[in-house]
Amino acid sequence: MSFDIVDFAIGSDDPLASEQALLSLAGEGRRVAHLWEAPRSLVVPRSYRRYAALDQARAEFARHGCPVYLRMSGGGLVPQGPGIVNVSLAYQVRGTVGELSEAVYRHLCELLRRALGMLGLETHWQAVEGSFCDGRFNLAWGPPDDVRKIAGTAQYWHRLEAGAEGASPPLHAVLAHAVLLVSADPEEINQRANAFEAAIGSGKHYLAGRVISVQQALCAAGLGLAPADRLDREVMAALRSCVAAISAA
Repeated sequence: MSFDIVDFAIGSDDPLASEQALLSLAGEGRRVAHLWEAPRSLVVPRSYRRYAALDQARAEFARHGCPVYLRMSGGGLVPQGPGIVNVSLAYQVRGTVGELSEAVYRHLCELLRRALGMLGLETHWQAVEGSFCDGRFNLAWGPPDDVRKIAGTAQYWHRLEAGAEGASPPLHAVLAHAVLLVSADPEEINQRANAFEAAIGSGKHYLAGRVISVQQALCAAGLGLAPADRLDREVMAALRSCVAAISAA
């Protein structure tokens, strides 16, 4: 059974508010997808509350037109803004995080891989040391000696039914999320990310050369340099096509 694409208004108050709406729809038994762009901002997991300077840094960044939002899923800091497309999938799974989380990641990466393949880009998933919010299930592009992150992924699980011992496994609503760099400038987004990490004293530092946009990858692959607005539309159309065709994990 494929996904239904749903749309929510992305406001400036909290562009992540749709996460709860997607989980609610999944709780009703629907398989839904949301494709969207957020305003210029940063997103961090709630684990960043451990940094004493977090609130002060968030207020300072907001004053300069870059609010910082807290998300439900784990991982690390993620830049948002024009030229960055978000893919959110929400659906039910029966089982545990330990049993199924890798399948959820692979399913999401395969969707992204198919969509970028429609544009002529070959990608795969792997960790990319030095990239923001690094993890085993980044989507990566490039030769082995210069592989770069083109998308990051995360997931959040909400238990719907505990499941009885010796009977059915627990039932969860899972939110699988990807951030795809389409036409955003890696230098700019890394500068923002590094400035915030420095402001809270996390000790983390990211390398712009470890990430790449779809626009840059297409150019490097000899497939042309598409204008940002046209490329954003083409990527969104490819994602919509793949979301409508793929089944849940």
